Amino acid sequence: GLGDVYKRQPFNPSTTIRFSLGETQYVKIVIFDQLGQEVRTIVNQKFDAGYHEFEFNAFGIASGVYFYRIITGDFVNVKKMMMLK
Repeated sequence: GLGDVYKRQPFNPSTTIRFSLGETQYVKIVIFDQLGQEVRTIVNQKFDAGYHEFEFNAFGIASGVYFYRIITGDFVNVKKMMMLK
């Protein structure tokens, strides 16, 4: 399954996105602001089956509410995250 976002340090703008895949798949993770505008693509590559962690460094992104969309094959999931600096 696809995991939630976990803050590594409360005052560090670095967030770890965790997910697992049952088979090798192309994964795309995109960050959007509250207006639906794309802020950054953080993953856009093929991953082997298994558990993965990807660190998202929010340097240059203002504090606030954001959404990240994970796309894998025919699966799409959107999660909300709060960026605090």
